[in-house]
Amino acid sequence: MLSKQGVVFLLFFAFASSAAQTAFAQHAGPSAGQSPDQTAPAGPRGKAVETLSGAQALIAATWGCPLVIMYNLRYNDAVGPEPKAAPNSIWRMQDISTPKLSREAGYVTPNVNTLYGFGFLDLGPQPVILSVPDSGGRYYMVEIVDMWTNAFAYAGGVATGYKGGTFALVGPGWKGSLPPRVRRIDCPTRWIMIQPRVHVRESGDLPGARQVLQAITVQGLAQFTGEPAPQAPAYSYAAPDLKDPDLPVSAIDFKDPLQFWEILSAAMNENPPPKDQAKALLPVFDLLGLELGKAWDRSKVNPIVLNSMKTVAANIGAMLSRLPQGANVDGWQIPSPALGNFGTNYLLRAVVARVGLTANTPREAIYYLSGKDREGNWLTGAQRYTVAFTKTPPVIAPGFWSLTMYDAENNYTVPNPIDRYSLGSDNKEMKFNRDGSLTIYVQKESPGPDKEANWLPAPPGNFYLILRSYAPGQEMVKSLTDRTAYAPPTVALVK
Repeated sequence: MLSKQGVVFLLFFAFASSAAQTAFAQHAGPSAGQSPDQTAPAGPRGKAVETLSGAQALIAATWGCPLVIMYNLRYNDAVGPEPKAAPNSIWRMQDISTPKLSREAGYVTPNVNTLYGFGFLDLGPQPVILSVPDSGGRYYMVEIVDMWTNAFAYAGGVATGYKGGTFALVGPGWKGSLPPRVRRIDCPTRWIMIQPRVHVRESGDLPGARQVLQAITVQGLAQFTGEPAPQAPAYSYAAPDLKDPDLPVSAIDFKDPLQFWEILSAAMNENPPPKDQAKALLPVFDLLGLELGKAWDRSKVNPIVLNSMKTVAANIGAMLSRLPQGANVDGWQIPSPALGNFGTNYLLRAVVARVGLTANTPREAIYYLSGKDREGNWLTGAQRYTVAFTKTPPVIAPGFWSLTMYDAENNYTVPNPIDRYSLGSDNKEMKFNRDGSLTIYVQKESPGPDKEANWLPAPPGNFYLILRSYAPGQEMVKSLTDRTAYAPPTVALVK
């Protein structure tokens, strides 16, 4: 059964398709009702085909772009010519996500209060065993994400605590038995990504955080049990050919926009969507030639339809980067409770994949995003701002909160002369006001020696802020549906 959002989605597009098909029938003359073919003429009939195929292509791209983005990231990090870590292993960052490291990873809007790990796991040959340590009370967690960007499970964090454990990540259709005292996690797609995050309190804390990150390990089930391992697959994935390699892979701006659809088809057949989605949605995309079990072939698509698909693919990344992720409250976007594990909220899933890839579920972490001040003007380094907290975000120990700055042009952290990318609960040198409130100064130049402990440096151009709470307190969780539970800080222009 589809959710309420899924039913609304389908009703809307059924209406759009019906309207376009009616226009087609009214203007097509003797051929009304026939399927469009390679010789569909210009004029009313061609316009009807263009209208319908444009609608289908837009929703198909919105639905499928998270999968394309994950394909790009997998190629960049695991199976391309310069992998960060081979499949079924973990690439561990040795430092926080500086602008340089973020670009190397191709990873947008990174948290800079943790050490990250990334690992793409192929569960086709066998399950993979994930082991996590007792951290001695340090915050960490391992997000487990399917190829459609749903964070469907966690190890560590609020989900399982900080004492450690052993988990079996099991792919679709696997038949077999697991060793005792290993917790089974059934995974929706053959390929998944795991993403450890280990809290770093300050620069001197790096060795301890690295030790915990190093103790988060993966190995095949056969290796874990001492049995012969199955033969490793040979991978021959097409390379994403992107216009600007300096942009994150989530920009999905291909030199040939039609490569978007070739990748979507290949990735979809390798990592199929849930059966109810395939049954309900793929028929809605009938003009586009997208089918499970068959490679998409551009030569078999109506030229008018192909042009619609090309136009949509060329613009989908830029369009999604400008769309909101949640409700607007005093200039802050408050996330949907569906964040992280999206169900049928395909638009939210697409927007988040574009600008905040692999976002967490609210139980584990909550992000508020602001790109505007309280008067609705875009944030820019040409101005000066204050971010005023009446109350700092509540967390469940050993959780933490932070306010982080990002360049709006590339979604990476901002290079600055003091190498400061965030301020939060780890910054004990921050100065609170006498009433317990907190003011952070956001601007390009220093606000002066007496305020520099509370200074978050800005870039020359547009930027945005993310307020994060890891292991959020109940007030933060409740704020996603009750706006009075926790009031976000006020971002105000200094006049």
